[in-house]
Amino acid sequence: MMSTGGLITRADTPPVTTPRDPAQDAAERELSKPMYHENDPGLLDRALRKFLNWIDDLFDAASGATPGGTLGLVVILALVILAAAALWWRLGNPTRVAASSSGLFDDGIRSSADHRAAAESHAAAGRWTEAVQERMRAVVRSLEERTLLDPRPGRTADEAAAEAARSLPTHAADLRAAARTFDDVTYGGRTADADTYARLRTLDLTLDRTKPLLTGPTA
Repeated sequence: MMSTGGLITRADTPPVTTPRDPAQDAAERELSKPMYHENDPGLLDRALRKFLNWIDDLFDAASGATPGGTLGLVVILALVILAAAALWWRLGNPTRVAASSSGLFDDGIRSSADHRAAAESHAAAGRWTEAVQERMRAVVRSLEERTLLDPRPGRTADEAAAEAARSLPTHAADLRAAARTFDDVTYGGRTADADTYARLRTLDLTLDRTKPLLTGPTA
């Protein structure tokens, strides 16, 4: 207090102030203590949340640009997935088209009886893929032995089916299906089963009893 002319006045004490930068540093040091972060999400959780947020933003942007909004986008995506699945089912492995140009027979000349015996042996052991392959070879070899096909090295299953259909037109669809099955299990990565083999075996036995049209050997 100060006395001035008999009057007593109180001098105000200036407040204690802390500069901005030191105060901010002190707050950051305090908040960096582990006790404040015990319940924070881990690194993996943060990364996952960031990724999901990105997907959500991307989906929102796409739905905004698609007729029908979110529902329209879902329908389009579903159609694309169905189309891709149908294409894969029809064509099999992408390497099938190139590989299916290989010849039907991959070893020395054997009779249709030899191929049938090999097919039955594979079937008895549950090796359905090999059984189907050998049965298709038996079909084609039998047609060659009956002079309905000319023996030609390098002939593919599709070519054999198309040529045989000229003298066996009532079985053209079954021959095409058998050739497609052979290609699927040989080049397309598919796996045959007992039903697949049974259909091919039935075709083989049926063709063996069928009288062909007398068109002569195919060229």
